[in-house]
Amino acid sequence: MFRSEFPDVPVVDLPIHDAVLAAAAEYGERPALIDGLTGEEVSYARLAAAVERVAAGLAAAGVRKGDVVALFSPNSVVYPMAYYGASRAGATVTTVSSLSTPGGRGGGRGGGPPPPRGPPAASPPARPPPRRGAAPPPPRPAPPPPGPPAAPPADSAARCLITVSPFLPTARAAAEQLAAEGRPPAEIIVLDGAEGHRSLADLLAATGPAPEPAIVPGEDVAVLPYSSGTTGLPKGVMLTHRSIATNLAQTDALYRPSVGERVLAVLPFFHIYGLTALLNQPLRCGATVVVLPRFDLEQFCGAIERHRVQGLVVAPPIVLALAKHPVVGRFDLSSVEYLLCAAAPLDQDLAEACARRLGLPHLLQGYGMTELSPVTHVVSPTETDPVPGSVGRLVASTELRVIALDGSGVDLGPGEPGELLIRGPQVMKGYFGRPSDTAAMVDAEGWLHTGDVGYVDARGYLFVVDRVKELIKYKGYQVAPAELEAVLLGHPQIADAAVIGVRDAEGTECPKAFVVRAPGSELTAEEVTGYVAGHVAPYKKVRAVEFVDAVPKSPAGKILRRELRAREASR
Repeated sequence: MFRSEFPDVPVVDLPIHDAVLAAAAEYGERPALIDGLTGEEVSYARLAAAVERVAAGLAAAGVRKGDVVALFSPNSVVYPMAYYGASRAGATVTTVSSLSTPGGRGGGRGGGPPPPRGPPAASPPARPPPRRGAAPPPPRPAPPPPGPPAAPPADSAARCLITVSPFLPTARAAAEQLAAEGRPPAEIIVLDGAEGHRSLADLLAATGPAPEPAIVPGEDVAVLPYSSGTTGLPKGVMLTHRSIATNLAQTDALYRPSVGERVLAVLPFFHIYGLTALLNQPLRCGATVVVLPRFDLEQFCGAIERHRVQGLVVAPPIVLALAKHPVVGRFDLSSVEYLLCAAAPLDQDLAEACARRLGLPHLLQGYGMTELSPVTHVVSPTETDPVPGSVGRLVASTELRVIALDGSGVDLGPGEPGELLIRGPQVMKGYFGRPSDTAAMVDAEGWLHTGDVGYVDARGYLFVVDRVKELIKYKGYQVAPAELEAVLLGHPQIADAAVIGVRDAEGTECPKAFVVRAPGSELTAEEVTGYVAGHVAPYKKVRAVEFVDAVPKSPAGKILRRELRAREASR
């Protein structure tokens, strides 16, 4: 068993809105949020006041403790007003992906941030910031992302759905679906306004007192995000106020933005990674969050330059873009002091290329999952000699086991790869309405079985190799797709790649690569297989290649290999 080297932290028995905004009065007029496109600012004082009014407005709309409020919106400076306001009203917030179908099924988790190939979408015209002390304006909604926008998964039973006008048709369809299933009608609140619906302005205009729900932090569910579904259908993950708030305190020893530090937020807030690393933790620490509604490389770099951003918290596709895309060289990114990457494996060569381009000594990595609130490991920005390729050390109050992959349950020591098991106060309460799935994930002793394969080195740094269910078993050998993807990304004519196992004519599982060529490239399949063969052991060679326009990814940047497997199965 591996234990964190940092002193245990006491559990934080506070509602998440109090844990995050407790010091808002102290920070006062310091900017909490900045719109990365328009420059509009929201101070800590205004944010805290807006949260109180939104809570009062939701209470006036009939929201009570224990109700589920679905928050379905792109990133904006008013997103946290709705999020913390709903929590303050005693509701459970289910953060909804803008890339899934109305019932939260099928189609829906693809579309992570790829490197751009053409000119960026035009930015909306800037508007002057509001008068100091004025009510914050309604959000400027981003254009709907590719694919159908989302609605809350049917099993969440949302009492209220908070959205923006571009997503209103699908939100209405979701409300009708819930009603057809015999559930109570869900009111739709449109932040930027729509006829027949309450708006953010209406909530802020509430004159009644904010409610005082009797929240029990260790029992009441604060957030109900849906797991990424990379290995199956999405499931609602019940995260209590205590588990999320305590996880923030657990992370302090390794990652805590400083007061006034500017952090760029482009990862979606509906994903637990973005919600925690780009809202909860920075706002809890007095940092300033520069918000972008979606990833566009030119807008991303422009926001860094314009707002002198110091901290970047991203996923691997953004690292890939920063390392390889020529547009990056047009911007002054010298303000960046660190880049933290998590959510999916990151190749060390790619990390080093990105670090060189940004003028950083190294990139940082972290590890966690939705079911862990979400952080278990981080490489600290203060470390001078982190182990290359590692996702860091255990956060405080956390234990780790590495067990053999042969089903024996034998615990392994340093340097031995196996499945990772985590125990600590950040472990989820369970899957919503799925007790059997919960029991399969968290055992009787409280160990959460991550399904990830990794090992711990002699210094206590964790290396994540791959997913247990995604390992390719070629003639008795285990081949990690992530290793082959790292090799492929080292080719100058490959913009992106993914690898899965497919059956050949003899029934043997073999590695197949799905490759996105760099613009202008005429790379052939034979050149790809030959390149990989020159970098790996013979049994790891790629046996088939298919060129594609894009690799399917979750909003957090994880490769959705299940979609590639489904594509193969349909053939």
